[in-house]
Amino acid sequence: MKKANEQRDRIRLESLAHNAMLEHGMVPGFSKEVLAELVKIKEPVTEFKEAGLVDMRSVLWCSLDNDDSRDLDQLAAAEALGNGKVKILIAIADVDAVVKKDSAIDQHAQQNTTSVYTATTVFSMLPEKLSTDITSLNFACDRLAVVVELEIGDDGSVLNSAFYRAIVRNKARLSYNSVAAWLDKKGPMPKEMAAVKGMEESMRLQDATAKKMKLLRHLHGALVLETIEAQPVFSGDKLVDLIPDNPNRAKEMIEDFMIAANSTTAKYLASKNYVSIRRIVSKPKRWDRIVALVKEHGTTLPSQPDSIALEKFLVSSKKADPSRFPDVSLSVIKLLGSGDYVVQIPGKTSEGHFGLAVKSYTHSTAPNRRYPDLMTQRILKAAIAGNPSPYSVEELRELASQCNTAENSAKKVERQMVKSAAAILLEKRIGEQFDAIVTGAADKGTWVRIMNPPLEGRLYKGYKGLDVGDSLRVQLTSINVERGYIDFKRVN
Repeated sequence: MKKANEQRDRIRLESLAHNAMLEHGMVPGFSKEVLAELVKIKEPVTEFKEAGLVDMRSVLWCSLDNDDSRDLDQLAAAEALGNGKVKILIAIADVDAVVKKDSAIDQHAQQNTTSVYTATTVFSMLPEKLSTDITSLNFACDRLAVVVELEIGDDGSVLNSAFYRAIVRNKARLSYNSVAAWLDKKGPMPKEMAAVKGMEESMRLQDATAKKMKLLRHLHGALVLETIEAQPVFSGDKLVDLIPDNPNRAKEMIEDFMIAANSTTAKYLASKNYVSIRRIVSKPKRWDRIVALVKEHGTTLPSQPDSIALEKFLVSSKKADPSRFPDVSLSVIKLLGSGDYVVQIPGKTSEGHFGLAVKSYTHSTAPNRRYPDLMTQRILKAAIAGNPSPYSVEELRELASQCNTAENSAKKVERQMVKSAAAILLEKRIGEQFDAIVTGAADKGTWVRIMNPPLEGRLYKGYKGLDVGDSLRVQLTSINVERGYIDFKRVN
């Protein structure tokens, strides 16, 4: 009986996740056409005789991802060039080499446009035979990749760049947590790193270079933002906790490299006059509320959106009270609004990415997980080869719209499933009180976030006069596991 009860949580959440996918217009499984096409793909690509391929299997490539990640989209390597300059190499899995445009697998990927990650289930954009094997840059496997080569100056700027197709081989499969602990001198060198001669030096060079790149971006107004995402913890099949997935040094290092790769890719495609997909975050429409929120902390911002001024406040806020910074950061993120995919016509002005302080930005580094990255990869490969773009402007506009819609749906599924998991944990805590922060205030409802466990819920009573960023005390009044509903009321 005890074992049956423990299995109930996982089975219950798996069923709810499947239903949530359908409810939000997502496809939870693969069609018979996709599976029939998949059967014909027997082995990873092993023949490398195409013109223009560069053999880079001798490079000290490593992957760096979550402990449980199986879809490895990118590898990185570093080489000192002298005079403070460093060559950073980023290899991105050549998914297009296997997943052809307009194939059954490609058409499925167009529907969801992203992998969806829930407490118990990953609804992969591509079949796992591809995303975790044939198109994944797995340890000790020869793989096709698109390589972004960046020459980084001593100040962290990108001095030169190059793009080419290559053969790569992952020499070390590393994880964020163990590498971060080692870099922070809180843990031993990962054994996977110690087993490869020169990998320690490469990782330290990558870390030092990423710090310079990050510093330069923040000087230009890129925002220091930090949120706490809830990760479920199971004991067997029983849900026992939700814990925060905290940022760390290794994660930030890869983020810095991916931002540089995405920005450089966007600029390269523009220089070659290719229409592309851009990722933009507009100047915040609720800048006035950001100004008011920051003023409560003793800082005055300009009346017009200014990322550099906002960044200075965020840095000082994090330094002054790191434990409360996620609350401040979350409020700013909610007020900034979400990003969108748009079509960029060469020669037209780009709106840019306000939060990253870059004018040219695309998504290109996760083609196993996001469809915009796969589209960008196809356009990039055409640009490298000097071939016409595989997409018309109208195709890109339709697909960009689909990606925006599906990404929004995927986020709803993921949020609902976090709340369903939290509701299971909170079933016996109705009536308890929590410190909270307002994360949403609109006609459709007011939302608050508590920190233990880290989750959002609806404030159904006592919400008048509240706005994003306000702190308050709330009481848990009801939960609904099936719908992922968690309701609070304000208490004095």
